Amino acid sequence: MFHVRTMSVKDIVFAVHLTDTMNWKLSDEDFEFMMELEPNGCFILICNSGRVGIVTTISFGKVGWLGNLIVTERHRRRGAGSLLVRHSVRYLTNKNVETIGLYTYLDKVPFYRRFGFEYDSEFVSLKGKGFFSPAGTHIREAKKEDIKKVVDYDYFCFGASRRKLLEPILLDPDNLCYMSTQNGRMYGYIAAKVYEGTAEVGPLVCRQGRIDIAIDLLKATLSSLEGFEVSMCIPKKESTILHMLMKSGFSENFHLARMFYGRPVITDRIYMAESLERG
Repeated sequence: MFHVRTMSVKDIVFAVHLTDTMNWKLSDEDFEFMMELEPNGCFILICNSGRVGIVTTISFGKVGWLGNLIVTERHRRRGAGSLLVRHSVRYLTNKNVETIGLYTYLDKVPFYRRFGFEYDSEFVSLKGKGFFSPAGTHIREAKKEDIKKVVDYDYFCFGASRRKLLEPILLDPDNLCYMSTQNGRMYGYIAAKVYEGTAEVGPLVCRQGRIDIAIDLLKATLSSLEGFEVSMCIPKKESTILHMLMKSGFSENFHLARMFYGRPVITDRIYMAESLERG
């Protein structure tokens, strides 16, 4: 018999091992971070006293995100994943979340449609190496005093405040954040989580239709990550960015669908996801 309980630090080794079976390359620190962000929103699926699945969630006011849903292979197609989805949706809606987003493999779209999620758009996961490329003079590195401006701008574009997520990312001295300002006005920003020799770029957010700014922000970041193994997730429709990256040695890793439960609120100002598990 299945039941769900809240994830604890004692479950992290199991969670990492389970995601390793899918080659998601998550670490203990990834789950620790998720549990700090949403202490009551990370869950373990139990069957006969044994752990058989996980899922994580995060809430940003009226918007929430569902991620890292995985069940051990021998317990699939027995209602385990469905139970985790329903439990996660109930948790988020009880927190007054009105819109829930997720990224999923394209072949899993019918599964999530059963619970009321609707297909929104296709994203492409890319991998490659950072490289030097000159960016515009309107790009500068964000400073500590810029964090509020970045968070407020992100709110305008994302549709909800991601302060609790963005602040720890931007305050980490190992990470990167660049912003575009012209005549005292902010036009966009980009962030990257940097590890030992690797980096995950995103989010990248800028004014609608200003693909030139998005590319300059990306160039500044990739120049700082020259030689690093870099991953990112970009909307498929952003063909100009994709062409530039592929021409520079990046390759497609896999394709994903972004789906929403409830009314979509995220605008076309999003040029790159923060992460697959948090939007």
